[in-house]
Amino acid sequence: MLVSVSSFSSPTDEFVIYRHCRDVYIGDFMRVCKARGKMKWNDHHTNTNRRFLGKTTSQRGKSIAKATVFFISSLFVLAGLFDFLGCLDFTTFAGFTRRNTSKTTNTIREFPHKCDVVANQTRDIPMPEKTNRSRRSSATCPSYFRWIHEDLRPWKETGITRDMIERAKKTAHVRVVILDGKVYVKKYRKAIQTRDVFTLWGILQLIRWYPGRLPDLELMFDCNDRPTVRSNDFKGQPAGPPPLFRYCSDDASLDIVFPDWSFWGWAEVNIKPWGKSLEALKEGNKMTQWKDRTPYAYWRGNPHVDPTRRDLLRCNVSDREDWNTRLYIQDWDKETKEGFKSSNLENQCTHRYKIYIEGWAWSVSEKYIMACDSMTLYVRPRFYDFYIRGMMPLQHYWPIRDNSKCTSLKFAVHWGNNHIDKARGIAEAGSRFIREDVKMELVYDYMFHLLNEYGKLLKFRPEIPRGATEITPENMGCPATGRWKDFMAESMVMSPSERYPCGLPPPYDPLVLKEVLDTKINITRQVEAWEDEYWRDINKKN
Repeated sequence: MLVSVSSFSSPTDEFVIYRHCRDVYIGDFMRVCKARGKMKWNDHHTNTNRRFLGKTTSQRGKSIAKATVFFISSLFVLAGLFDFLGCLDFTTFAGFTRRNTSKTTNTIREFPHKCDVVANQTRDIPMPEKTNRSRRSSATCPSYFRWIHEDLRPWKETGITRDMIERAKKTAHVRVVILDGKVYVKKYRKAIQTRDVFTLWGILQLIRWYPGRLPDLELMFDCNDRPTVRSNDFKGQPAGPPPLFRYCSDDASLDIVFPDWSFWGWAEVNIKPWGKSLEALKEGNKMTQWKDRTPYAYWRGNPHVDPTRRDLLRCNVSDREDWNTRLYIQDWDKETKEGFKSSNLENQCTHRYKIYIEGWAWSVSEKYIMACDSMTLYVRPRFYDFYIRGMMPLQHYWPIRDNSKCTSLKFAVHWGNNHIDKARGIAEAGSRFIREDVKMELVYDYMFHLLNEYGKLLKFRPEIPRGATEITPENMGCPATGRWKDFMAESMVMSPSERYPCGLPPPYDPLVLKEVLDTKINITRQVEAWEDEYWRDINKKN
């Protein structure tokens, strides 16, 4: 069980413990270390108090001048001592320190220690010589965090009752309970592949990233693609909608969006955890400069999951027509047999333009496509994930019609090749958004704020249901094999965050929200007007 830093009686208490425990990551060992540290501090504190009281009694009646000299001298000695130790400030007391440029490092062994989930791995954790005086992160979260308030708005007035939770069980795959910093899970049905496993692994990593910072809560999670909580079903109904977490939603649904499993790895198709994938994509972007990239729109994927993708294949280059596209069918059976040698994401950043199109619902491919430094040609979506609502057309991507894909794609590529600098600017802005605003630290911050805001709405005391089991890094990671085990090792949080979460921005004012949505609509209409004008000119010439 993790020990909350708030349980200590004073900053000095935690400071002594920090000096003894800084080489051990918060885990099973932390309780022992903290207990020993606290005992040592209590003994030291008692002896110090006795000496101080004796000294005060013996010096009673001495001159004020001598007492003043002693007091001032003590202050200088303490100041020098604290400066030498370089870690006594409020961020240390709170269990968080801000990153700095110190080169001092300590090598901390992997955790958990009971199995070889991360065998033979070590990690250098910077140990700051001086800590920043600010307790909290000065950064405000990216704008898409404001949608947390909108996603939870259906329960703002009523709160979330036990009955609402139970009604969400109808389609949920798992019930997740966080109680006293521990995670308990009750499974109801089998999820697709190991989506549920890596989603739960991600929640465990959040607990390790921000230990002791999450409230007790209880939630239901549906690991399928499409949303199921239709808002129209609950209009005028006395019983509020069931709060159900999933990976995406749409404008007609009330499902609560949560980061998808692939952020911790998609083992079945050999897509590594997001941190590793992002590093690889950064290197892949360097392989071909933008002006030297193939000047066509690229897409590779499975067209059989939804009619809209099969419709996209009509836009492929042929003997009769070139729509400025290069489209490829991904044969997953072949890739599986060949070990996914042709599916490295970083090797697919060779075109100036890349197409994003939904499948059965939103597609995991979105973030990998947008991280490629190519201008993303974003086919009008029906669904949204947790971060796409923070992006703007013509700033981060180019909007594509879903009912006239071929003509829309051809014009987009034509425009880009005739406005190289502007197209490259859109490409770089989209990739920068993914790299900076959807990096793993901010994914954890989104999860942190979403679960905290959700926890505030609960009108009942969370309980461990009958048949639930506690999940830990050991009992999830140790039995894993192959890529599943490797990806857990690669995505495992090795030490708590050295900073506070970013600051959650306030909810949208209704008028501001309307303005944001209207802006997206108007920009998209402007692009469509340019496209219509282009094709009118083409038709006149013909």
